[in-house]
Amino acid sequence: MNLDLSGKNALVCGGSKGIGRAIAIELAALGANVTVVARSPGPLSETVKELPLAKDQDHDFLVADFTDQADLRKKVAGLTSLKPIHILINNTGGPPGGPLLSATPEAFLKAFNNHLICNHLLIRTVVKGMKMEGYGRIINVISTSVKQPISGLGVSNTTRGAVANWSKTLATELGPDGITVNNILPGSTATERLEDIFKARAAKNGTTRDEEAEKMRKTVPIGRFAEPKEIGAAAAFLASPAAAYISGTNMVVDGGRTKSL
Repeated sequence: MNLDLSGKNALVCGGSKGIGRAIAIELAALGANVTVVARSPGPLSETVKELPLAKDQDHDFLVADFTDQADLRKKVAGLTSLKPIHILINNTGGPPGGPLLSATPEAFLKAFNNHLICNHLLIRTVVKGMKMEGYGRIINVISTSVKQPISGLGVSNTTRGAVANWSKTLATELGPDGITVNNILPGSTATERLEDIFKARAAKNGTTRDEEAEKMRKTVPIGRFAEPKEIGAAAAFLASPAAAYISGTNMVVDGGRTKSL
């Protein structure tokens, strides 16, 4: 099985922590040159230090805020003027939780801008290089809510569904160029995001963080939460030459929790 990413350049969004950092590490372990993107230079610098580094590999980071689309476009365009991007990982933290009916129009607009619009902006910036290089892997980290909406995450459920359909459309359009587009749908993963969900549910239900964690854990057939590196491994496989014929899919990585096929 060919998993070698030597000579390939990867751009990993949200790479300063959690799932993004784990994906960056796995891509680097397969030989890719990795650029991690997020808002905070300190955590980004720490991530770069953690990336496996073999001879001829080069890793760096890009400080950008997804709420400033003009700045994001400018910085990524500057990066692509120096090197083509072969692998794009679209990964952005989910919007705050809460019932759908309590969400404001502004909350939806912010979520769509941070996820769908920024994803689209990034792809339009890097896809020319992918076509010229004859190698492209676009991987969107979304959520199992694409298949089964999650209670209390109304805005996220709505936005993630839009991103999934956008991705499927792109897979059809970019297939003739040999560029694959896939979604990873993580289940409950041990990240700061999951801790925030526990705390929010505990506050709402008058319970404790541990009680809410145990409730969620019991819904997972495997009986535990995912480690970020397990999501990273799935992304690294989809980015590899071995996954050249996999496109337009939703890869569920949730320990069997999602009830639908």
